[in-house]
Amino acid sequence: MVIMPLTSSRDVQRGVALLEVLITIVILAIGLLGLAGLQMRLQSSEMESYQRAQALILLNDMTSRIATNRNDAASYVTATPLGAGMTCPMATATSTPQERDRSEWCGALQGAAETSGANKVGTMIGGRGCVESIGDGQYMVTVTWQGLVPISAPPASVACGQNLYDSSAAGANCINDLCRRAITAIVSIATLT
Repeated sequence: MVIMPLTSSRDVQRGVALLEVLITIVILAIGLLGLAGLQMRLQSSEMESYQRAQALILLNDMTSRIATNRNDAASYVTATPLGAGMTCPMATATSTPQERDRSEWCGALQGAAETSGANKVGTMIGGRGCVESIGDGQYMVTVTWQGLVPISAPPASVACGQNLYDSSAAGANCINDLCRRAITAIVSIATLT
């Protein structure tokens, strides 16, 4: 007759603590991955907010310039968007105030306020600006820029920069103006008689 030795309860539970540690590590890893994803989304949201703030400053700048020089407001109208992807008109000593204003605004839209080496980095990505006459002494000033993620296209009535922000590079899916951001302001010039 063979007698088996009695095993203690401690021997039966060998490896249970290791399994608990492994499960804890997996749960922590999933939590840390979620936290990293949240951090990336926060950085993206922060950049979008920064760009919108810059655009509002530039929009206010041009509306103030037009309101200040209201007698010549019609000369601020732009045929094509000023800013990214163009050579800004140079202001000279004989330039009119409107030409100087357009030149300075174009440079600001390109980020001339802050540089890193030879690159202008002081504004939104792909910043462009337009001034359109909408009749009856009213002018629509628009600032557009490249958003980081696709959301929704601006209304069709906002033509500034239309179809200039479409890119499917790196899977961004920026098609049909889904990454174009735009803000507008109306400047009304009263006709005093």
